[in-house]
Amino acid sequence: MTVAVYPGTFDPITNGHLDIVQRAAKLFDRVIIGVYKQSNKHLVFTTEERVALVRQAVGNLANVEVKPFSGLTVDFARKEKAQVLIRGLRMNADFEKEFEMALMNRKLAPDLDLLCLMASQEYQFLSSSLLKEVARLKGNISSLVPKHVAEALKKKVIRVSEEI
Repeated sequence: MTVAVYPGTFDPITNGHLDIVQRAAKLFDRVIIGVYKQSNKHLVFTTEERVALVRQAVGNLANVEVKPFSGLTVDFARKEKAQVLIRGLRMNADFEKEFEMALMNRKLAPDLDLLCLMASQEYQFLSSSLLKEVARLKGNISSLVPKHVAEALKKKVIRVSEEI
């Protein structure tokens, strides 16, 4: 059985992320979406909220699981007995960052392979941070995320706006 881990913060999960996980689910026996607990990024959703949003988004994929994790991604992958890390690539900037991370991961876990899937053309521009900015400015995000994510993000953005 080939197990792949697709790690990320998923704050929130987008249709671009879902495109990558759906394609990975066709390639591997088991795909584990690792929702990273700690981040240098400013997170809108808690770990529990992000895990719940991702679980709801991939609920139709029988061979996909969602688990929170902390620490090194390679350690999480080893714990899950994964042979492959999945990453999505959008453009040149992604490639440079992912290449650097891949080299470090290869040094830390030489037995763990990396598979980068190119983002589909309609999602090349999409990032969670850009999405959150559009939501803050009350732009239409309905074609960029699942409906339950759009609703959750709108509630968070309204709550954050009221606090300011």
